[in-house]
Amino acid sequence: MDTGTHIVMGVAISGIALADPVIASETATMHAAIGGIMIGSLIPDIDTVLKLRNNAVYIRHHRGITHSIPAVLLWPLILTILLSLLLPGANFLHIWAWTLLAVFLHVFVDIFNAYGTQALRPFSQKWVAIGVINTFDPNIFVLHVVAIGIWSFGVNPIFVFAILYSIIFIYYLLRFAVKAAVKHAVANTLPDASEIIISPTIRFFQWRIVASSETCHYVGRAYGRAITIYDRFTRDPIPDLPVVEAAMQDSNVKAFTEFSPIYRWEITKIKDICEVRLIDLRYRSNDYYPFVAVAHIDDELNVVNSYTGWIFSEAKLNKKLNFMPY
Repeated sequence: MDTGTHIVMGVAISGIALADPVIASETATMHAAIGGIMIGSLIPDIDTVLKLRNNAVYIRHHRGITHSIPAVLLWPLILTILLSLLLPGANFLHIWAWTLLAVFLHVFVDIFNAYGTQALRPFSQKWVAIGVINTFDPNIFVLHVVAIGIWSFGVNPIFVFAILYSIIFIYYLLRFAVKAAVKHAVANTLPDASEIIISPTIRFFQWRIVASSETCHYVGRAYGRAITIYDRFTRDPIPDLPVVEAAMQDSNVKAFTEFSPIYRWEITKIKDICEVRLIDLRYRSNDYYPFVAVAHIDDELNVVNSYTGWIFSEAKLNKKLNFMPY
């Protein structure tokens, strides 16, 4: 989920924590627990700083080890130790328990996005991405804000947040049902499709669709059960050429292929370099496919420059690559 949603979830957990008689009766424990909950609701995303290094490192590792089983256990312990040192006399066990809940819920809700997490590490490197909730879901965010507002007027937080999470639970069930209906509709529309990827959008009934048959890739949108296919690409295997082999060894291209389950390729000769471009088909936006990996290869099969990430114009891509095509 996005940072804003994690924050309001932290506030909601803090409200529920006040039902704990130890937290409610001990000032130091209450302050430490709320601090642990709020920091714990955000700390798994500390790997966002990897973006300062480069996109390849960020794409490979974001929501990786910081969302793993060892991390879920270590973050609360580290935070509890630090908070206990800052607030002597605070109840260690109660701080740890509520901080653990906050960290666990952060990782748990992230698995329902299309991006997913490596939440099963170290037992599996597989990305767990259920894909029923958009990274930012306005309904979930607004429900939290409304519930927090009601709590601020003095209503019992247990009552308020019990209703909130009951509604959100039903909401998740509805999202699963809508996604299943969309997948069934796509299968009926494209009976030759052997692979179907359905991703949520910010709108409840609208979904991104990518489907593949033995010969084609299809890209479209669903609104409820109504399926619209925008693009159809011939599914050709990427050629076994020296320039392709050289590109595939580049760190940016490797990061892209590890992250993207379905993409098409383009190979273009531009001036004295050969451009190998991989295009993720899951993120079509306004007739454009913004998530790409590009490698420029010279005649000696050296990677002159490369890039992976989200780009919404060729001019910006060329600027990133420090390349003038004309």
